[in-house]
Amino acid sequence: MQFTRSGALAALMMISSLASAEVRIEGPVEYGVFDGPKAELQAGERVLRRSNEQIQSTTVVPAKLGTKFGLRYQLLGKAAEGTPLTLLYFTPGVRTPDGVRHDKFEVTQKLVPGAPQDVMAYEFTENHEVVPGEWRFMVFQGDRLLTQKSFTVR
Repeated sequence: MQFTRSGALAALMMISSLASAEVRIEGPVEYGVFDGPKAELQAGERVLRRSNEQIQSTTVVPAKLGTKFGLRYQLLGKAAEGTPLTLLYFTPGVRTPDGVRHDKFEVTQKLVPGAPQDVMAYEFTENHEVVPGEWRFMVFQGDRLLTQKSFTVR
């Protein structure tokens, strides 16, 4: 009987540990176009950007090089060994110079416990990336959807 109690206690502790490894969004999710340099960029040019840029709240995104858009949010319950985030970028069909069409980009992002905010963003740095239409961003931890937002690039 003692073995059963110990086994049950160990199972409860494991479940509790797994539950605490799940993150959740705290507060509002900011979304839109990130304020940045106003210079006209050429394909391949990049400008250093700050992580705390203001976000102009909108779902309509200008189709031009240098535009950065997406989400900024705060996660609670982050642990370095926790399940990483999966960031899915659904595009209207980005065709790379090699002719391959990409309807989705997937990025795995480790949890960073000390980071005050997390960002999911896309910046147009190459002409072939600037594709008008619906862009949908989704943030998952495992199979749990944490947040999502759609943007219209035009």
